[in-house]
Amino acid sequence: MKKDDLLYIKSIDRLGRNYAEILEQWRLLTREKGVDIVVLDMPLLDTRRGKDLMGTFLSDVVLQVLSFVAENERANIRQRQAEGIAAAKARGVRFGRPAMPLPANFNDICRQWQNGEISCAEAARTCQMPPSSFRYRARHIAPPLSTER
Repeated sequence: MKKDDLLYIKSIDRLGRNYAEILEQWRLLTREKGVDIVVLDMPLLDTRRGKDLMGTFLSDVVLQVLSFVAENERANIRQRQAEGIAAAKARGVRFGRPAMPLPANFNDICRQWQNGEISCAEAARTCQMPPSSFRYRARHIAPPLSTER
């Protein structure tokens, strides 16, 4: 953007993730680059009008209040989300993709791998899974089959 360009944004929180970032972006655009900003959902924040001292002061005050409100709302949303996740976990809800079922011969293949009879890549290929998934499932899901490794 360059001097005298006009930036339309839907709401003030689109300028940044928190109060300080919103104020910094506003300052950078309006003061350093000389860009005019129009916030569509808040007509008071239109830098094209009121270029005098009073207009600038009112825009800055409204900006600070709205930036604070936007950051506060974000914090509330994060808090409610965390509470919802905790409640779901307490009810036993599992997140993420369901685990693929293990093949019927998984324990035998796992035992061969643990005893060094076959490589991890070969064991994974036989189970039709990536080597990383095979290692994870062999270490965390399958019972220990041998103490040699």
